[in-house]
Amino acid sequence: MQLSRLLPAKGLSRNFLMQMSFPVFTQASRAMRNNVFYGVMALLLTACAVSPTGRKQLLLMNNQQINTMGVQAFNQLKQTKPIDQDPRTNTYVQCVAGAITSQLGGSRSPWEVRVFQDKSANAFALPGGKIGVNTGLFQVARNPDQLAAVIGHEIGHVLANHSNERTSQQVMVQGGLAAVDAFYGAKLGASHDAVMQGLGLGAEYGVLMPYSRTQESEADIIGLELMARAGFDPRQSLQLWQNMAASGGGQPPEFLSTHPGYDTRMRDLQANMGKAMQLYQAAQAQGRRPNCS
Repeated sequence: MQLSRLLPAKGLSRNFLMQMSFPVFTQASRAMRNNVFYGVMALLLTACAVSPTGRKQLLLMNNQQINTMGVQAFNQLKQTKPIDQDPRTNTYVQCVAGAITSQLGGSRSPWEVRVFQDKSANAFALPGGKIGVNTGLFQVARNPDQLAAVIGHEIGHVLANHSNERTSQQVMVQGGLAAVDAFYGAKLGASHDAVMQGLGLGAEYGVLMPYSRTQESEADIIGLELMARAGFDPRQSLQLWQNMAASGGGQPPEFLSTHPGYDTRMRDLQANMGKAMQLYQAAQAQGRRPNCS
């Protein structure tokens, strides 16, 4: 059965949930549905926020909660993953990361930066001021500017509260599926498990993954501007993704991936390159020329 036959084109509206007549519902269950609906609406109204690019967000967690989660996750990684102790590598990464974080302003505490011995070409930044870089990343981020593009991107996730947003989306989707389960479970009978699996798949590809691609694209643009403000050449972000494409092999179809395709990323970066180059030239004129090697 196609998923489109299970879900209305624009999701389950209030009228659909509230006006459908099901004999299995008692008066108490109808009251519960009302309470759930109005409770969710109140929560949505109080949890709205705007990202650095002006995109509307749903943020249910407070900053202290998210920061604590980030610190705990980072501490666990330090206990389970080998940390690279090479002084030259650590100095190099600290130089690039420090140049970028120096542009954040405010009263932020210094960011903790660790290099992990891991062959995968990856890096991450976590709420609470934590940055991790895998040694495998140096195979594709081959100079300071390209490394800055990656670190800027990861810090962009933190600045845009993407961890909070992602967690909030998970909470809402899981709550939504639980509500559907409660409302329709008795009526679905033997097909209940199959239908719920279908709804879960629909939630994954129809809600969560597109948001994740949006977050990735947003972090690309924030990171592009961050690296330029710090004095790194933003044009190297394009070369970084060319390196990624050359070394990464095939990609899944973009609609089944949490990350935009390489061509999409490079096209979006190029579209924002004009502003980034102005920031880069201004940084150079003000003497911000990071000497990281």
